[in-house]
Amino acid sequence: MEIITVNGQSRTELGKRHTKAVRREGKIPCVMYGGDEVIHFAVDFLDVRDLIYTPDFKMAEVSIDGQSYKCILKDYQMHPVSEKILHIDFLRLVEGHTVKVNIPIRFRGTPAGVKEGGKLQQSLRRALIKTTPEYLVGELLVDVSGLNLGQAVRVRDIETNDNIELLTSPSVPVASVQVPRALRSASALEEEEAGLPAEEAEEGVQAEETEES
Repeated sequence: MEIITVNGQSRTELGKRHTKAVRREGKIPCVMYGGDEVIHFAVDFLDVRDLIYTPDFKMAEVSIDGQSYKCILKDYQMHPVSEKILHIDFLRLVEGHTVKVNIPIRFRGTPAGVKEGGKLQQSLRRALIKTTPEYLVGELLVDVSGLNLGQAVRVRDIETNDNIELLTSPSVPVASVQVPRALRSASALEEEEAGLPAEEAEEGVQAEETEES
């Protein structure tokens, strides 16, 4: 997992007036929760850019007044018009204390159905897990190599270990191999040539897709 280094400047003066002053200086007001205290500080945008504008899950190493904290990005606020970052919440990671985090889902392998002309469509991009900081991972893997046309993988198929608890419902679909219209039409034609009307053949293909998904 990638770790982003963030240099923070502690803030002792709080309130709206002081927060606005921090923003006028070109910095972003931040709050760190977790542990025994709440820490207020400010950061430069360039230090946190790679934490916010990324599809990946990354950890932050935040340095404030000579002390280092391992954190994750918990939330942030953007200006509705300019989309400028107005505020950031960090969660401090404390050894032995569980955290709930949404982790990106990645695929392993090439579906058999894709090799036959199907298209892999991802319906869930992140799953919620609960674990302790030492077992945090940057991605969750699911093997899709066995997927045939019309089949799907679900959250229950995600690869985990005894130290990670999946909180997203096991039955939620993660990805499926869609059957292209051209393949459905070809299948209907084959059925028609075998003695079935084209309409019945098309209904048979759709029914098969429903059962497999």
